[in-house]
Amino acid sequence: MLCYPANIRHIFISPGHNYFGRPKDGPGAHPTHDVARVELRAGLGLVGDRYYGVAAHFNAQVTFVAWEVFAEVRRALGAHELSPMLLRRNIVVEGIPLNQLIGQEFTIMDASGAGVRFQGASHCAPCAWMDAALGAGAWQLLKGRGGLRARILTDGVLRRGPVQVQSDVALDASTITAPIARPRLPA
Repeated sequence: MLCYPANIRHIFISPGHNYFGRPKDGPGAHPTHDVARVELRAGLGLVGDRYYGVAAHFNAQVTFVAWEVFAEVRRALGAHELSPMLLRRNIVVEGIPLNQLIGQEFTIMDASGAGVRFQGASHCAPCAWMDAALGAGAWQLLKGRGGLRARILTDGVLRRGPVQVQSDVALDASTITAPIARPRLPA
């Protein structure tokens, strides 16, 4: 088992889905909460989140996005005031090459040694809403690096702050902001 230092910068949960329909119609009004900790339930999702227990989201019980990608998008758009909350991903991580975890099991452990096990399911493709939420060009900037959809394999708690990521595969942190290879993008 290989171990990598990382950081959970944000944990977002929302009781409702805000990006539905067409961006020109505007987003929904459900609040999004940036919490210090969240309970995760195997096979169900994040307690309190809009997709908790929703069968259609089996492969996206939790979504991750890389802080480094978000920072690049902000720089490219010249919009440094934007919040990663607008991406509508649950966990904003720093130091983890998420695309390398597609199809892989991994564990995120806090300083106490408590951890949650995940199965990386698929790339979390961005949609046209990203241009509406972040600014023109965001959708294109996020293609191939919109995050990771994952299944939760064990119950546990995640907290903001330093963590360790355990994986059976070697991870290359230099590729965190690199887009996934085209042949692996979902249709």
